[in-house]
Amino acid sequence: MAFENPSREAIKQLLMNTRTIAVVGLSDKPDRTSYMVSEAMQAKGYRIIPVNPNANGPILGEKVYGSLTEIEEPVDIVDVFRRSEDIGPIAEETVRMKHKPKAFWLQQGIVNEEAGQVVAEQGIQVIMDRCIKVEDSILLPKK
Repeated sequence: MAFENPSREAIKQLLMNTRTIAVVGLSDKPDRTSYMVSEAMQAKGYRIIPVNPNANGPILGEKVYGSLTEIEEPVDIVDVFRRSEDIGPIAEETVRMKHKPKAFWLQQGIVNEEAGQVVAEQGIQVIMDRCIKVEDSILLPKK
């Protein structure tokens, strides 16, 4: 059966109940989409936890982690800015996190149904090919 994203209402409820977003592939370069999206989400009040093994120093004022499994605190959403073919290991890492996230979110243009299945089998909601900033702006314009 083909993958289908949750309903808009389910995504709205997820975002309403989200405080912390781990962003895999968050660049330290302000002209990158991952930076711009994360900066906008941070400005709306979400806590951003950067995950980038190649970064040197903080991004958006937050400590950077080399992997999801290094994060000790609860994360509501794992938001991924990586190519579709690179998602498998990130899904595996997501299910090994100390605290299970509510959702595994693949940004616009990113789809990997096998990886999504790995995460979904652990009871984690999966969203693919959607921009978290766009969805938040549409569904929660005044948060």
